[in-house]
Amino acid sequence: MDDLAGTTSTDFSLSAREIEQFHRDGYIGPFDMYEPAEMEKNLRALRPKLLNTKRAIYGQEKAVSGVTNLANYDRHLDVDYLADHITRPEIVHRVASLLGPDVLCWRTEFFPKYPGDEGTDWHQADNFSNVAGSKHPQIVWPEDSEFGGTITVWSAFTDASVEMGCLQFIPGSHRTMNYDESKVMTYDADSIGKVEKGGVRRGFFGYDYRQLQKDPNWSPDESKAKSMVLKQGQFIVFWSTLMHASHPHAGLTDNMRLGYAARYLPTQVQVYPFSDALQEFGGEASLDKFGCVLVSGEDTYKHNRFVDRTVNGTPFRPAH
Repeated sequence: MDDLAGTTSTDFSLSAREIEQFHRDGYIGPFDMYEPAEMEKNLRALRPKLLNTKRAIYGQEKAVSGVTNLANYDRHLDVDYLADHITRPEIVHRVASLLGPDVLCWRTEFFPKYPGDEGTDWHQADNFSNVAGSKHPQIVWPEDSEFGGTITVWSAFTDASVEMGCLQFIPGSHRTMNYDESKVMTYDADSIGKVEKGGVRRGFFGYDYRQLQKDPNWSPDESKAKSMVLKQGQFIVFWSTLMHASHPHAGLTDNMRLGYAARYLPTQVQVYPFSDALQEFGGEASLDKFGCVLVSGEDTYKHNRFVDRTVNGTPFRPAH
């Protein structure tokens, strides 16, 4: 089987039982990717590259308030290690098991959580218009699609324990959207770290996700929540429409929790069809240098822009 780094006989495709479990629960994993010592070595080499945003496609964005910096979105487009990561067969084979053979990666994001940081509030994402300043959907599935959303692969670049703020999922919640993404959320950078819900400090990077609820009196059933503890170097796969959140970082250690999320779609889905700029979390950046990365199969629809991303001068070859 061909992969993006060369030729391998290893097939990481999901089994029929795993696919059934994913459709039932909305997530599958965790899976091993890197040994912890290997990931730690990679992370030490990666940090100075992340600090240098000169080559980042959003490196000249407007000043951003709060914890989210658009300059560190989509760093797979300028950092070789991240470009290789999103196309690893351990990820791509499993995602293609769920989306079909023709798959693109449209976005990556870092999710750091420092000692004392609040947890991330419960949320779902279908078309990702909820935090876009233009209020336009960022992804558009064909009209006859049974579902929307995106497959998210969340990789633990550090340990992600409950105390350090690991993810939380409500299994099976991906079948019903409890939020209306056509509603407007108000960005308030001053609220970051100051919102408490049910005795837990939970926010959404300066937004209050409750403003999108279809029923203002509804609240998620946290008794069904499961904590997704990941070891350094592991990853987990889930639908963006799954109710998900994260614990606060309790500050019991000085170590930061760092997650890296890569988002995947079948090639028939349109990416940023109505936008020429990315507007989120108080920041704005041009999409002039943006492009999707084809990670598996081929693109026969020709409605998305792709980039010919290379690693160390070697063009990617999609995994089949």
